[in-house]
Amino acid sequence: MLAARMRNYFIKVCQVSLFAKLGELLSGDDGGSMSSLPPEKLAAAALMVEVALQDGDFSSSERDHILMLLERRLGVEREEAEDMLAEAEAQVDNSNQILNFTRRIKDHFDEKGREKILELLWEVVYADGEETAYESNLLRRITGLLYVPDKESGRIRRKVRERHQGR
Repeated sequence: MLAARMRNYFIKVCQVSLFAKLGELLSGDDGGSMSSLPPEKLAAAALMVEVALQDGDFSSSERDHILMLLERRLGVEREEAEDMLAEAEAQVDNSNQILNFTRRIKDHFDEKGREKILELLWEVVYADGEETAYESNLLRRITGLLYVPDKESGRIRRKVRERHQGR
């Protein structure tokens, strides 16, 4: 069951990546984003995908939770959220670092906005009901890159964990 889900996920990501590369070739694009999606929201979606992948299983509950967060917290319509998630998956698949995503967020959002993005990332961590060491490590790195104080990050983490334990 898990192997089939992972295979389907990788096939979808490879298809998205292949179509993105083909589009770049046909349009003469040199690798920049072809997307009309807001770059700061796309960066937030990419970080959410990166967090979801940290435990080695991008579950359907995590995927659904990211779509819900994009809609409810970032004000994105359902169809645009699905497009954003697909593009975020392709960007994460083609990226081996988080600096570009965090830089977009840091440059666009003030401190409160960056804290809200961090809260979204913790939501993704707890979407499957557990926090792994890999997820915790990634969130610590992202916290530093977003210039969110450790004390505030801890408060956000506890708030999200308590909210998910009450479900």
